[in-house]
Amino acid sequence: MSDYSQNFDVIVVGAGHAGCEAAAAAARMGAKTCLVTMDMNKIAQMSCNPAVGGIAKGQIVREVDALGGGMGEVTDATAIQFRMLNRSKGPAMWSPRAQCDRRRFIDTWRRRLEQTDNLYIWQDEATEVLTEGNTVCGIRTIWGAELRARAVVITAGTFLRGLMHVGRKQVPGGRCAEPAANFLTASLEALGLKSFRMKTGTPVRIDKRSVHFEDMEEQPGETDFHRFSYISPCRPLPQLPCWTCETNEEVHNILRKGLPDSPLYNGQIQSIGPRYCPSIETKIVTFPDRNHHPLFLEPEGCDTNELYLNGFSSSLPMEIQIEALKKMPCFRDMVVYRPGYAIEYDMFDPTQLSHSLETKIDGLFLAGQVNGTTGYEEAAGQGIIAGMNAALKCSGGERFTLGRDEAYIGVLIDDLVTKGVDEPYRMFTSRAEYRILLRQDNADVRLTPYAIKYGMASEERTRRFNQKKERMDAIIEYCKTFPIKAPRINPFLESIGTTPLNGGCKMFDLINRPQITLNGLADEIEDFKSFLDNIDEDREETLEAAEIEMKYHGYIARERALADKMQRLENIKIKGRFNYESLTQLSTEARQKLSVINPETLAQAGRIPGVSPSDISVLLVLLGR
Repeated sequence: MSDYSQNFDVIVVGAGHAGCEAAAAAARMGAKTCLVTMDMNKIAQMSCNPAVGGIAKGQIVREVDALGGGMGEVTDATAIQFRMLNRSKGPAMWSPRAQCDRRRFIDTWRRRLEQTDNLYIWQDEATEVLTEGNTVCGIRTIWGAELRARAVVITAGTFLRGLMHVGRKQVPGGRCAEPAANFLTASLEALGLKSFRMKTGTPVRIDKRSVHFEDMEEQPGETDFHRFSYISPCRPLPQLPCWTCETNEEVHNILRKGLPDSPLYNGQIQSIGPRYCPSIETKIVTFPDRNHHPLFLEPEGCDTNELYLNGFSSSLPMEIQIEALKKMPCFRDMVVYRPGYAIEYDMFDPTQLSHSLETKIDGLFLAGQVNGTTGYEEAAGQGIIAGMNAALKCSGGERFTLGRDEAYIGVLIDDLVTKGVDEPYRMFTSRAEYRILLRQDNADVRLTPYAIKYGMASEERTRRFNQKKERMDAIIEYCKTFPIKAPRINPFLESIGTTPLNGGCKMFDLINRPQITLNGLADEIEDFKSFLDNIDEDREETLEAAEIEMKYHGYIARERALADKMQRLENIKIKGRFNYESLTQLSTEARQKLSVINPETLAQAGRIPGVSPSDISVLLVLLGR
């Protein structure tokens, strides 16, 4: 008999970045939601770097915001340095990134959750998922509480049987100084879910007062109009610099001396870590001829001396970490708050999930690092989808999913459930085949209509989205119809180093030139300037979005056509229509992979590693019969 019980529609286990988005989404869609966390003071904790965004990750955050999520707004409110990465490349590659004030980030998210209607917080540890038949019905906690619900979302991060490593020392925990969750894995395995172990790590933290900044290169942020949320005001906090430096051969020699005691190389850690965020010891082993590696020193907040050393993730003995770093001029007098460490944890094979992130247990969803991903942004993207679908499960609505041509979130989830993972999954722009469609500037155009449809968009977001869309369309139409005469514009064209016109054209045709911007034309053409002066709110963002749509309209149209062609295969449903093991026309590998994953559509089947185009042709023929 339970000591305490209560009924909800949705329960979210874990209050990291996936859990916060999932709980807020479910509650905003009208579901009575309970967010269960082991520590209310660590809600939305930034376990590693207090930074949000980056290459491809920034696009995910803008998508979460466009869907009505909170990460973008919280990041803007707590950002202490903002940069738009990849500016030297085309707009499909532009990626926003912000360094945040860690403490303020947590406080802002907690305040946001506590002010969300239908959302309740319960501090406890979930130990068991409760089911009736094949349907979830709630959870049981370590203190004996029984919380009942029609949908449960597990977002446990690195806490499931978490084990931390510093040299040969091992300490159970989900994060530094926080206990592991040691019981929930067994409950999920008892329901038939297959688990694996993965590993991640974090660097040393340094006292700012002990650093010689004169021996480093300062890296300032940017202060233009760019931000993460489409509805945030200007960033309120002071913008702080980061600094760059490099390791040297002396550093590497000391690190090599510690390799026999490294849990990565002495057999202590058997699990796989993230390929694209390797530890410093992995770097010196993998690249033995490199005599230096770049490091980035980043502030943890406005009111703290704590600094984060990006690029120096390590689980070497603490004395080795410190001795090595002191061989760098900037750290010769270094004082640390704590060493870097590695952590192993349980995750679950994501091929056991549907695209809604629901498991084979009706009403049970998984999101975040428990699905084999790494990164706050990947977790948040999964969290908002899982939370929305948990609410839809309760209301009887059809599950919400995103296609690969609609969002990086769609690419992320499709990769997880179709291909699975053999190492922590990190998003890159190269993973998306429709990058020109999935830009950071147009995430609202792509996804805010869904936020409006599902009740995730506030009145303010809806108003500003509709206004921006109307103004963008008006700018593009104006440029398509406004005539440009050669004698009038040629002096301007020659002054900016572009070829003069031989005859007249429409303004739209001029925008295609890389040297020309809408603001530049407004300075030159009075009528156009007067037209643009009517745009007061979100002016720069609206102009940038309209300009990109015009400059790249040919590429956008071509990629849209390719996506539409592939969509025809996405519309061919095959789940449950074949006994793959009996189809001897297929290759042995295809039969095995298709039987395990049981894809929803023919297009998804084609993305499964080991399923060849000829296998897809066989399925098409059989469907025709």
